[in-house]
Amino acid sequence: MQHSSNRPPVPALGRPAPQGGQETLGRPGGFLRALLAAACGLAVALPWSASAQSAWPTKPIRLVVGFPGGSTPDIAARTIAEPLAKLLGQPVVVDNKPGASGNIAADTVAKATDDHTLGMVINGNLTSSKMLYPTLPYDPAKDFSYLSLIATAPLVLVATNDLPSGKAFLDAAKASGDKWNYGSVGVGSVGHLGMELIKSRLPGLQAQHVPYAGNPQVVTAMVGGQIQMALVPPGIAIPQVKAGKVKAIGLTSGRSTLAPDYAPLADLGVKDANLEVWTALLGPAKLSPAARTRITEAVAQVMKMPDVRQTLFDRGWQPVGTSPEGMRLRVQDEAAIMTKIIQSRGIKIQ
Repeated sequence: MQHSSNRPPVPALGRPAPQGGQETLGRPGGFLRALLAAACGLAVALPWSASAQSAWPTKPIRLVVGFPGGSTPDIAARTIAEPLAKLLGQPVVVDNKPGASGNIAADTVAKATDDHTLGMVINGNLTSSKMLYPTLPYDPAKDFSYLSLIATAPLVLVATNDLPSGKAFLDAAKASGDKWNYGSVGVGSVGHLGMELIKSRLPGLQAQHVPYAGNPQVVTAMVGGQIQMALVPPGIAIPQVKAGKVKAIGLTSGRSTLAPDYAPLADLGVKDANLEVWTALLGPAKLSPAARTRITEAVAQVMKMPDVRQTLFDRGWQPVGTSPEGMRLRVQDEAAIMTKIIQSRGIKIQ
């Protein structure tokens, strides 16, 4: 997604963002604790302490990404890799290990013992995979050192052009019974779980899930009338809306500078259904204290760099940057909601 010249620049780190969406999923005020923790973490980031300027790193850093090149986690990883390398004095090499919705890469990080392996993960690896995959080889709560939330984005609820807009759309959706379908990029994806969260907040909405290989296929199915709605990232949704292929109903967050023309679904009456996609940086639980200190301080610096923040924004991400505690709170709050949705809706990976 390109940042148009008439759109306000991405807010500087530490200033109140003009958009919402910084509330923790389903729990008003929950993410405020994370932001406060982030502020505290950044306040001590500079200058680095003498202990942080120890021998670490002693060799190149491996940044594992569980998705292919060009994917959104890959973009986030490559955006911060070069400035991190300059600060740390060692190369930061992005290693793409796609498969199992990012869980193969996450497990690689969890089992790393070289003190120089980190990972860029998405929501699901830490908040829903444990419920969806009974044999998941890592424990999201115990096997990692949380380092920083890197970037977030809301999802846009889009629908076919023949349907009404705004609250009238929600009324029509509730009255449709099980005649409507919605699409996502797969069982357990954020688009799937997000729609089930919305359904849980709108009694009467019974739309059936249809999985697809990717968001382009979801949009194609919507244009073709096979499905009536879907939750997709702004970078996918906005060009399709502007091209007249689909219509935007609202955002799964508060106001967002990534999609300034669209209202939150909460304004239409869908309460307690806040949801964002995000990427985060982590290391193995055995990461040394020296490594944890230096990498979190370096990331805090990188996330304040205007060029890094603008690059992420132009690629469809709202740059964040948090303390490890801020990331932990985000994961904890969101995992509780995702667990409830997965259990109550009987969602399983076949």
